[in-house]
Amino acid sequence: MFALFQSARKSLRTFRLPILAPILAFGLAACDPAAFTGFGGQSDNGPKIDRNAPVSVALLVPRGSGSASDDLLAQSLENAARLAIRDMGGVRIDLRVYDTAGDAQTAATQATQAVSDGAKIILGPVYAGAANAAAVAVAGKNVNIIAFSNNPTIAGGNLFVLGQTFQNTANRMVSYAKSQGKDRIVVAHAQDVAGQLGGNAVKAAIAANGATLAGSVEYLLSQQGVVAAIPRIKAAVGNGGANAVFMTSPSASALPLLTQLLPEAGVNPRVTQFIGLTRWDIPATTLDLPGVQGGWFAVPDPEASSAFRSHYNAAYGMAPHPIGGLAFDGMAAVGALLKSGKSNALSANAITQGAGFKGAGGVFRFLQDGTNERALAIATIRDKKMVVIDNAPTGFRGAGF
Repeated sequence: MFALFQSARKSLRTFRLPILAPILAFGLAACDPAAFTGFGGQSDNGPKIDRNAPVSVALLVPRGSGSASDDLLAQSLENAARLAIRDMGGVRIDLRVYDTAGDAQTAATQATQAVSDGAKIILGPVYAGAANAAAVAVAGKNVNIIAFSNNPTIAGGNLFVLGQTFQNTANRMVSYAKSQGKDRIVVAHAQDVAGQLGGNAVKAAIAANGATLAGSVEYLLSQQGVVAAIPRIKAAVGNGGANAVFMTSPSASALPLLTQLLPEAGVNPRVTQFIGLTRWDIPATTLDLPGVQGGWFAVPDPEASSAFRSHYNAAYGMAPHPIGGLAFDGMAAVGALLKSGKSNALSANAITQGAGFKGAGGVFRFLQDGTNERALAIATIRDKKMVVIDNAPTGFRGAGF
């Protein structure tokens, strides 16, 4: 259930989780937004909306940090948010942009200022520390925050996260693997914080989907550490009768070495399916690696993502930032909820309506713990090209608990 928000929030991990995938999409609407009624136990916090006036929405972006990459991301987020507003039709939004410099204290100050300026909901900021600080700052102001982080440790209370989470990806991958008979899984993850969180997400998904944890191997995140882990992973596969190895490391980390050395050690990927928690097609050079051929990983709906990129490019003459579409998602959700015409359209109950929203990368919805679920496609690599082998769902079942 949704955690009660307190000024002393749960212990915050300030690391930045890897970007699991560019969460991109096109389209605007809730999946039957007028149908939501709220769910028992969910706090119905949120401001009352005047349906006869434009709704003030604040966008917190990391501009001003002195980093060119932060400025580029900030502009892409603002562009995507304005693109979503342009597509709304009939919904009046007063968008105000606040620069946080990627800093927690500045984010808290700007969030407070945004609420003072009349913001009914806040989109952003990006980084976990800044998002957490902003949520604490406005905790007593009856305003919800939809942040662009993918860090689940900060979610809860008045703070929702939009970024694709490890748990979301792990659930999709394990569910698909089981449907294909790959239900005895060895988990291989690094000992760093991201590796631990990723490994825990995969283990939870294995339990939730009725698969079998055939073994778990963690390793130091170094070349020597990965090399030393190979015989232990091979032993876990043999001892546990595993038919899959789930690797949490991204392409920029241990993945290339793992997928090279495991087959050399005798773990045949044609028999023991290799599965990834991150995208194996990014960067594009990863597609050329022999060890990733035939591996399974998750991606946002490719058709929706392509449509969003084309839409953005037509409007701004450039490609969006890989996570710029998160602002489109957040604004699409806000617009869809406001279309309901309800005075409590931006309450927590409304935000967590189970049907979800159409945004960047297909459909997504917010869960009552403040995290999110995204409908993902399953992809593989064949002949050095990404191929979708299981399409992304176009809707959700159940109420989103």
